[in-house]
Amino acid sequence: MFGILKNMFSKEDNNLSQKINDEAFLVDVRSSAEFAQGHVKGSVNIPLDQIPNLLSKFKGKKNIVVFCRSGARSSQAKAILERNGITNVTNGRTWQNVESLLTK
Repeated sequence: MFGILKNMFSKEDNNLSQKINDEAFLVDVRSSAEFAQGHVKGSVNIPLDQIPNLLSKFKGKKNIVVFCRSGARSSQAKAILERNGITNVTNGRTWQNVESLLTK
């Protein structure tokens, strides 16, 4: 079972890495205070509770990667965006995960 999960996440991370390094719109959905304590270089901070009011910021983006502290808020952000017709969204889970996949 562990091998299957490891393989699944490995493929998922390869796909995510390609999107991140192909100039994806990187969106940190944590609070502004959390963002100020550390964030992914080149990311923008749009807290989860502001997403419904800022949908225009997501329109026309080729790939969107949302992330947060644990992956819970980014999962919610992805669902909100998809309900509003923005379907090119990937949940990057944690900001540290996204940061680790950036090509240096």
